[in-house]
Formats: sequence, structure tokens, C-alpha cells
Amino acid sequence: NLIGSIPPEIGNLSILFYLYLSSNQLSGSIPPEIGNLSNLRRLGLNDNQLSGSIPSELGNLSSLYDLILWTNQLSGSIPAELGNLSNLEWLRLDDNHLSGSIPLELGNLSNLWGLELSNNQLSGNIPPELGNLSNLKELYLYSNQLSGSIPPQLGNLSNLKCLYLFNNQLSGMIPLTFTNLTLLNTFSFYDNHLCEPNVPEFLAWKATVPNWQGTNVVCKMLYLPVTCR
Repeated sequence: NLIGSIPPEIGNLSILFYLYLSSNQLSGSIPPEIGNLSNLRRLGLNDNQLSGSIPSELGNLSSLYDLILWTNQLSGSIPAELGNLSNLEWLRLDDNHLSGSIPLELGNLSNLWGLELSNNQLSGNIPPELGNLSNLKELYLYSNQLSGSIPPQLGNLSNLKCLYLFNNQLSGMIPLTFTNLTLLNTFSFYDNHLCEPNVPEFLAWKATVPNWQGTNVVCKMLYLPVTCR
């Protein structure tokens, strides 16, 4: 039942390892002084009424494993500086009012297990750099305004188990590289302009994904004639 704002003096707690203020009624902005907590391992401010932008200073928290800011009223863009959090395993920014594009710098988070950016107002393309997240198991990008095609580099996410892309403005063909996602359990991409390749290797892979929630649209494959010289 905490109310009011988070005091900037919290940035003086230099030895602090864990800061959980979730599920309260905190309002106002996130103090940039939290970026001074160089020993912080986990930061949970979710399920409050925090507003304003995400401070770029959070990118200084080099020891951070979890950054949990979901279900607030945060706005503005995702700071590219979050790509400096080399130890981060979970990044949850879902259920806010974030806008702009997904920073390609998030592809630097090589230890990331879960990335949840759903239920925002993010636009632009899905960065191909997200295909560098070799440890990623869960990727949630649904209910945004993302457009363009799905980058084939996402087929490099060999540990991926859940992929949610539904309710965006994505278009084109599901990349054939997705046949490399042998651990995928759930693939949800309805409410887009995407189509499924009608080729044997793709159909065989699709049969291995238990939870498939697609557009039910088959791509019109174009086969060019082979000419002899």
C-alpha cells in the first residue's frame, strides 16, 4: 500500500543487492539515481503507477540480472543504454505506453533468457540483432505496432521455446530459417499480414510445434524457371 514517489535518495544505498517495490501505488517517475546502485542484482518496480520515461542511467547497472518494470504507465522510447546490461537474464517492459523502435542494442544482451515488450506502442521493424540472443527462451512482442517482415536471423535462437508476435502489422513470409527452432513449443502470430511457406521442410517443422496460432494463410510461392546455357 505504498503511495507517492520513489525518493531519489534511494540512489545512496551503494551496497544494495535487491530492490523490490512491486504491487503498490507508487507514482511519479523512476529516479535516475537508481543508476548509481552498482551492486544491484534485481530491480522490480512492476505493477505500480509509475510514469515518464525509463532513465538511461539504468544502463549503468552492470551487475543487474532482472529488470522488471511491467504494468506501469511508462512512456517514451526504450533506452539504447539497456544494451549495456551484459548480465541481464530477464527484461520485462510489457504493459506500458512505450513507443518508438526496439533498440538494436538489445541484441548485445547475450545472457538474456526472457524479453517481454508486449502491450506497448512500439513501431518499426524487429531488429535482426535480436537473433544474437542465443540463450533466449521466451520472446514476447505482441500487441504493438511493429511492421515489416520477420528477420530470418530469429531462426538462430536455438533455445527459444515461446514466440509471441500476434496483433502487430508484420507482413511477408515466415522465414524458412525457423525450421532451426527445434525447441519451440508455442508460436503465436495471428492478426498480422504473415503467410506460411508451403514447402515440405516448413510443414514438417510446423508439425513439431504443439501450440501454433497463425494466420492460416499460405504463401504464394514463386518458382522461377531454370534456364540452360
